[in-house]
Amino acid sequence: MLKDITRPDGLVRLARLADLPAVAKLCSAHASFERAEPVPSDLATRLEPVLFSDSPRAWCLVADYEGVLIGYSVCSLEFSTWQAAEYMHLDCLYVSEAHRGAGWGAALLDAVKDMAAILQASQIQWQTPDWNTNAIRFYNREGAQGRNKVRFFLPV
Repeated sequence: MLKDITRPDGLVRLARLADLPAVAKLCSAHASFERAEPVPSDLATRLEPVLFSDSPRAWCLVADYEGVLIGYSVCSLEFSTWQAAEYMHLDCLYVSEAHRGAGWGAALLDAVKDMAAILQASQIQWQTPDWNTNAIRFYNREGAQGRNKVRFFLPV
């Protein structure tokens, strides 16, 4: 399916079941960075069936730096009515602060692009907080185009 993206100091690859505790820690750091609600304490357990079932709902890619996970991205297929086609939703892309600026974000985004191509998605869509100017500059450098919208949350 998805081929690893190798680098001199590590690789970007699909997450493995054994990675879930480290992925949960990265998710917690990501939520804190984005000033969001803390992640549930049982996040690793909750992610397992979503990522590792026979028909996964989402895919997690990890940045493995010399055997230590220092970043991750999670993506899933969604449907666009206006395009009448599936697109890849990039839910998360995060690299730990000590490893930012070293190309890991671009490698993770490249892996998401590869996954989108494998799954025949028409495009990739995502969002980032409007105050995260570093991420906005990064995405612009990667060729992405931003659109002004307001994201709403409605509890059920």
